[in-house]
Amino acid sequence: KFTMIAVMDKILSLSEGGDGPGELQQYLSSLSNDQLIKVLTNAALKGKNIGATIKGIFKGSPHNDPKGSDRRLLLYQHFIPLCESGDLQSEVAADIIGLLMLEAPNLSGACLAEVASHFVEAIKSGKMASGKSLELFPSVLTALAACESLSFGKGNYWYSPLSSALARWEPKCVIHLTTMFRDVPLSPEELQFLVEKVLRMFSKLELQEVPPLIYQLLLLSAKGCKKQVLDGIIGYFNEQDLQQKAEQERGESMELEVQAIPKDQLRHVEGTAILHIVFAIRLDHDLGREFLKSLKVTTFSNLCPFGVALLLSVARIQRYEDQVFELLKGAITKSFRDEFLKQGSKMLKDLFPECCSVAQMIRDTVSNSVFGWDHVTQGLVQLGFFLMDTFGPKPGPFGKPAESGPSGAARTPNQQACLLGRQVLLEGFKMHEPIRGEILEQVLNRLVTKTASPVHHYIDLFSDIVVSAPMILLESASKVTETFDNLSYLPLATVQGLLKAVQPLLKVSMSLKDSLILVLRKAMFSSQLDGRKSAVTGFLLLLKNFKVLGSLASSQASQGISSSQIQVDVHSRYNSAANEAFCLEILSGLRRCLGQQADVRLMLYEGFYDVLRRNSQLASSIMQTLLSQLRRYYEPEQDLMPPVKLEPCITAQGDQVFLQEPLGHLLSCTVHSLLWLQSQRPLARPNDSDDEEAEDDEEGGYKSELMAILDSVTRRLVKSELEDFELDKSAEFSTASSVGVKNSIYAVLVMGVYEVLLEYNFIKANYSKSGLEELLELFQRYQKLAEILKEKSGKGRTSAKPPRSLLSMGFVSKLLTTLFRDSTLSREEGLSVLRSSPDFLRYALAVALQKIQQLEDSGHTDGPDGHAPDKAFGFLCDLTGVLMWRYTNIPGAVEAGGKKEKRCSLSQMCLEGLLRIFTTCTQRYPDRTAQLLTSDDITEISFFYIRQFQRSLFNQLSGLEEEFNSKEAQLLISILSVLSRQLEPSSQQFVSMITWTVKICKETSFEDIAFTKGLLSLLFGLHALYKSPVSLMLELCQDIHSQMGDIDQVPSVTDMDWLIAKKKADRPSGPLTAPPQDPVEKAMTVQLGTLLTALNELVQTALLPGGGTDTLLRALSRTYTTLTTLVKYYIQVCTSQPGALPTRFEKLVRLSGSHLTPQCYSFITFVQTGELAGNDKKKKRRDEASMAKLLRETKAIPNLIFSIEQYEKFLITLSKKSKVNLMQYMKLSTSRDFRINAATLEAALQEQDASQEAEDTPPQPQKKKRKKK
Repeated sequence: KFTMIAVMDKILSLSEGGDGPGELQQYLSSLSNDQLIKVLTNAALKGKNIGATIKGIFKGSPHNDPKGSDRRLLLYQHFIPLCESGDLQSEVAADIIGLLMLEAPNLSGACLAEVASHFVEAIKSGKMASGKSLELFPSVLTALAACESLSFGKGNYWYSPLSSALARWEPKCVIHLTTMFRDVPLSPEELQFLVEKVLRMFSKLELQEVPPLIYQLLLLSAKGCKKQVLDGIIGYFNEQDLQQKAEQERGESMELEVQAIPKDQLRHVEGTAILHIVFAIRLDHDLGREFLKSLKVTTFSNLCPFGVALLLSVARIQRYEDQVFELLKGAITKSFRDEFLKQGSKMLKDLFPECCSVAQMIRDTVSNSVFGWDHVTQGLVQLGFFLMDTFGPKPGPFGKPAESGPSGAARTPNQQACLLGRQVLLEGFKMHEPIRGEILEQVLNRLVTKTASPVHHYIDLFSDIVVSAPMILLESASKVTETFDNLSYLPLATVQGLLKAVQPLLKVSMSLKDSLILVLRKAMFSSQLDGRKSAVTGFLLLLKNFKVLGSLASSQASQGISSSQIQVDVHSRYNSAANEAFCLEILSGLRRCLGQQADVRLMLYEGFYDVLRRNSQLASSIMQTLLSQLRRYYEPEQDLMPPVKLEPCITAQGDQVFLQEPLGHLLSCTVHSLLWLQSQRPLARPNDSDDEEAEDDEEGGYKSELMAILDSVTRRLVKSELEDFELDKSAEFSTASSVGVKNSIYAVLVMGVYEVLLEYNFIKANYSKSGLEELLELFQRYQKLAEILKEKSGKGRTSAKPPRSLLSMGFVSKLLTTLFRDSTLSREEGLSVLRSSPDFLRYALAVALQKIQQLEDSGHTDGPDGHAPDKAFGFLCDLTGVLMWRYTNIPGAVEAGGKKEKRCSLSQMCLEGLLRIFTTCTQRYPDRTAQLLTSDDITEISFFYIRQFQRSLFNQLSGLEEEFNSKEAQLLISILSVLSRQLEPSSQQFVSMITWTVKICKETSFEDIAFTKGLLSLLFGLHALYKSPVSLMLELCQDIHSQMGDIDQVPSVTDMDWLIAKKKADRPSGPLTAPPQDPVEKAMTVQLGTLLTALNELVQTALLPGGGTDTLLRALSRTYTTLTTLVKYYIQVCTSQPGALPTRFEKLVRLSGSHLTPQCYSFITFVQTGELAGNDKKKKRRDEASMAKLLRETKAIPNLIFSIEQYEKFLITLSKKSKVNLMQYMKLSTSRDFRINAATLEAALQEQDASQEAEDTPPQPQKKKRKKK
C-alpha cells in the first residue's frame, strides 16, 4: 500500500515538475503493467488524485512511442470495465471517462481499433449494463473515422458499428446503446440498420422499459428514418393490443383471468409513449409532417387504436389540428363506404373478407382513454363534434330542415359517421369528468344556434346523456336553465325534442322544473306564433309526465324515467296532490290558448288525448274544456241544418281568409277521449255498471251531453245535403278568390267532421245493421263532397292531393281486419252492408296507404298513438296480416269494375300497401322485420312470403298479354326486391330466389319496358350479392337484338374502380416483388374482359334511337375510363417493378383494341347517320335538322371519343415503361375524323330560318381531327 502511494506521488511530482517528460516517461517504463493497474485502481476506488494521475500517465506516454501507445491502450482497457462495474463513485467515473474522451483523438489507429474491439466484445457479452463508459464509444469511433490509414483488421471494418460485430445485443444495454449512437456519425444505411435493430429489441424488453427507449429512439430520429421509427412504435403497440385482446377473449372463453400483460399497465405505457411522441413532434416538425404524410399515402390499413389516440393527441398542436381531423374524416368515410360497397357485392366480399374498421378503432380508443389518457380526451371531444357537424343531416330546400326523423336507422356512410361521433361524445361524457361541462355546453349551444339546420342528432345525444347519466347532468343544471331562456326563439321541432329529452331531469330537480315553468309562462304571451306553440308543447309535456294520484295505468305512461340511476325523492310538497294543483293550474292557462290561432289550437287538440291517457284524473277538466269549445260550433236547434256552424271557424284579414278553428281535430280529440274513457271504466269498476248516471253526475255531466251532441250531429248530417253547407257543384273552389278559399276550407272541415263521425259511429254501432247503414249514408255524403272538391280543385293542375284523413291508424287497422277477415256469424248481417260497397272498401284501403306513407316519411302519424313507435309498429303488423290475407285469398280477376273504371283494383291497393309496409319496416324498424312477419327466423319467413308473391307474379305472366296488369306486376317485383334483401345470401332460399328470377326472365316475352327494367334490376341486384353479375350480363347481351331496355352496367364498373383504387393504395412504395398470381388483379382482369365482351355484343346491335342508345354510349365511356385507371395502375407497377405486366392484362388490351374499339366507332357512325336512312322523304329535311340539333346537344359521343383517346394515350406510356408493344392491338379508325356533313348543316340552318331563331348559336363542329402520327 505504501508502495502504491509512493508510485502515485512520484508520477504526480514528475508530471508537475521534474526535468521534462523524458524522466516521467523513463519512470513509467520502469513500472510493470500490473503495478500501474494496481496504483490506478486504488486511486480510482478512493477517488483521490485519480484525474491528475491519469493526466500524468498520458503526459509520459507519447502516442508516437510504441511503449507509450501500449500504455495508453492499457488505460482504456482497464478503465472501461472498471467504470461499468459500478464500484466507483459516479463523479469519479464521469471524470475518468471525460479524460479518456479528451485523449481519444491522440490514440493511434491500431489502439482505437483495439478499444473499439473491446467495446464490441463488452456489448456482445452484455457487460455494458450501466452504460457509463458508452459515452466514450462515439469519441473512439469518430477518431477512428478520422484515421487516414488503418493497418488493423480489414480497413474500415471497425468504424462500422452496425455490422455483424453488433448483431447481438443484450436487452439491458439497448437504451444506453441507443443513447450512445445519437453522437455517432452514421450513414443512411447504418442508421436504417440501427433503427430496425432497436425496433426488434422492443419485444425483448420489459414493458416499463419501452417508453425510455422510445424517447431515445425519437431523439435518434433527428438523424433520419422518421417514418420507420414511427411505424415501428405504432406497429409494436398494435401488436400488443391484439395480443392482449386475444388473451382476454381466450380467458373469457375458458373463464380464466390470467394475462401475460395486465391491461392497465399496457394502457399506462401507451399513454406515456404517446406523450413522448407528441413532445418530440413539438420539437421536430419534420417528424410531425412525416407522421401525417405516412398516413395520407396509405389506405389507413396501418391505423390502430394506438395510432388513433396518437393522432388525437397530435391534434392538440394547432398547426396539425385541421390536417388530423381531415385525415380521420377521410379514414372514417372510406371505411364506411368500403363496407357499404362490400355489402352489395359478393365478389368484393370474397376478395377482401376483412377490412379494418376505423370506427371500431375509435371506439376502442375511447374505452382505452379511461386509463389516464387526459391528453387524448380533448381530441375525442373535437372529433365527436367534428363528425356530427360534418355528417349530420343537412337543411332541406329553401332552408327548411329536411324531414328525416331520428327513428330511422343509420344506413348511409354519412349517417354512420354521424352516429359514431354521437357515440364518442356519449362515452366520453360518461368516462371523463373534466370534459363533461364542455360537451354539454357545446351540445346546448348547437341546439340554440343551429336554427336553420336539423338538430335532432344533437337532441338524440342530449337525450342519451340524460338517460345514462342524469345525476351527473344535474351538476350542470345551470347550463340547461340557460338554454330554457331561448326556448321561445327556437324552431318548434327543436323545442319538442329538447323538452322531451329533459323530462327525466324535471322529475328529480324542482329548481329546473320551476325555471322551465317560468320560461313557458312568459312564452305563452309571446308575440311570435312559434313562441306560443313552444309554450303549449312544454305545458302538454309537463301534463303528461306529472301524474296525479289515482290516475288509471296506461301502457303509454311508461315513458318516465328509464334509468336505474334516478331515484325520485318525493318530498312533502312535491307529491301527487301538489301535482294535481300544478296540472290544473297549467290547464287553466292552456284554456286561454283556445282563443288563439288555428296552429296553437291544433297542438292542444293533438296533445289533450295523450294527457288524458297518462293523467286520467284530469279527465273531467279536459272534457269540460273540450265540451265548452264544441258548444261554440254546435247548432242546438234540432230542426236546423246543418248541425255545425262553419262561419266562426274562419277569420278574414282584408281579402284573405284563414282557418281559425280546426273543427275536425276538435271533434276528433273529443271523440277519442270519450271513447277511451268509456273503454277504461269497465276495466276500472266492472261491478258498478248500474252507477253510470251517478258517475256521469260526478264527472260534471259531460258524458251524456257529449253523446247527445254526437248523435244529433250524426242524425242531422245524414239528412243534410251539400247545399246546406253551400258546397254543391255550383260552389267555387278556386284558390284565386277569397270565396273559393273559404269554400275549400269549409269543405275540408266538413270532410273532417264526416270522418270523425264515421269512426265514432262504427264503434258505437257495435256491428248492428241499422247503425252501419247510417254509417254508410254518412260515407256517401263524404264521398260526394270529396269528389266535388277533387274535381274543382284539380282543374289546371296535374293532381290534387287529398287532405290528410282524420281516421286514426288504429281504427283503420281494426276496420280493415273486420271488413276482410271477420267471420263471426252475429256480425255477418251488419258487415255485409259495408262489404257490399266497393267505394267504402277502396276508401278504407286508401286511408291505410296514406297512414303508412306518412309513417314512412316522418316516423309518426296523425291522431291517437301516432307518436308511439311501438303502437305504430303493432298497427303495421295487423295491417300486414289483413292485406296479405286479402291479396292471396281474393284474386284481382274476380273483382268487378276494376279495369273498366280505370282505377286500381282492391288487390292492387293491398299490394301497394304491403310494399309500403315492408319498405317502412326496413327503414324505420330494421331490427323488427321478423316480428312484422310473425316469426323468429327472418330468412325462413321472408322466403315463405316470397313464394306467395312469386306465385302471384307467375299467374300474371301465365295469362295473355292483353290481360297482363303491368302496375301490379311492377309492385310484385318491388316487393320481391325488398323481401329478398332479408334473405341470407349464403342460404339455399337465396339460391332458389335467383334460380326462379332467371327462369322468369328467360320465359317472359311481354313487351313492357317498366316491368322488364324492374325484373332485370332485381336479377342484377340478386346476382351481385351471390356472385359477379358480368357473366350474366354477357348472356343477356348476346340475346339482345333489336330492342333493349335501360340496362345498368354501372355497378360492375364501380366495383372495378374500387378494386383498382384499393390495389393502387395498398402497393408498397419500395421496389418489392409482388406475387406472380395476384387474385385481385386476376379478378379485375376477368371481370373487365367479360364486360368488354358483353358490350361488344351490344355495340353490334341495331338499337333504336332513344334512351337505350344514350345509356350504352355512357356505359362505354365509363368502361374506357375504368380501363384507363387500370392502365395507370400498371404504369405505377412497372415504374417500381419492370417486367411485371401480366399476360392476362395483355389479352385484355388485345380484346379492347381489336374487338371493342373498332365496333365503337362503327356504332358512333351508325348513331350519327343510320337513323336517317329509313325516313320519309317529306320529313327528311326536318328530321335531318332535328338529328343535327340532337347531336349538337348531346355530350355522350364526344365523351366516349375522349375516353378512348385517353385510354390509348396511357397505353403508349405503359408500352414504353413495360417494353411491351401494347399499341399493336390498337387500330386507328377514320371514324374519329369528324367532318362537317354539308347537307345536314344546310338543313339545320334552313330549319333555324323557318322558325325565326336567328339568335341561337349556330351549329359548330365539336369534334377535332386527330393528328396523324
